[in-house]
Amino acid sequence: MEDSPIGLDKWLTAMWLVSSNLNGVSSWELHRALGVTQKTAWFLLHRIRLAMQDDLTGGNPGGEAEVDETSIGGKARNMHQDKKRRLMIESKGAGLNAGFGKAIVFGMVERDGRVRASVIPDRTKATIRPIVRKSVEPGAVIHSDEHGDNWRMDDEYVHQIVNHLKTYAEGNVHTNGIENFWSLLKRTVRGTYVSVEPFHLFRYVDEQAFRFNNRLPMDDGDRFKFLGPQDRGQAPHVRR
Repeated sequence: MEDSPIGLDKWLTAMWLVSSNLNGVSSWELHRALGVTQKTAWFLLHRIRLAMQDDLTGGNPGGEAEVDETSIGGKARNMHQDKKRRLMIESKGAGLNAGFGKAIVFGMVERDGRVRASVIPDRTKATIRPIVRKSVEPGAVIHSDEHGDNWRMDDEYVHQIVNHLKTYAEGNVHTNGIENFWSLLKRTVRGTYVSVEPFHLFRYVDEQAFRFNNRLPMDDGDRFKFLGPQDRGQAPHVRR
């Protein structure tokens, strides 16, 4: 908000709306609510998403962590034939790493705890392993689906895998927590923002991660208080 010509009344109202709406607020909705132009509303939203970034200085997930990746983008059946043909040529031979023109988001969530998610270029072990090492404490139990077999590190973690082609849970081995986050993220992108450019996707991931990490039993006022330049890494882990 420093040196901003936009009034504090509009900044705080926008921050409240973004933090309290579980599915996000579009720039067009914000422009109607605040009485500003759509471009101004878009600017406000991106500055607020920047404030939602969290370095999680409170420590890395330990104990049990669910690790998974997902693809964000348009469905192939809805694409124009020319675009579908071009993407097929570009992704030829790349398999799952290509995602057929989709962006890939990688995430991990501590059981009943906080989520960390980021946009990654591919699903190769060279990309995923450093992220896991940086974000999960050595010796922790990792739960993943069958795709985790491509990057597993049995010498550093206890890796439990559930095959989603057969079942979604085998006792305590499941990825339901991170799948819940993916559901919330995709509902926001598809339902509220409709179309998100890949180079802006990380901002929307940060936005949804902020809401997830400050979920119930907090109310909207508590979530609003955490939106700002402060050390949110020391905030209590929220239990569902």
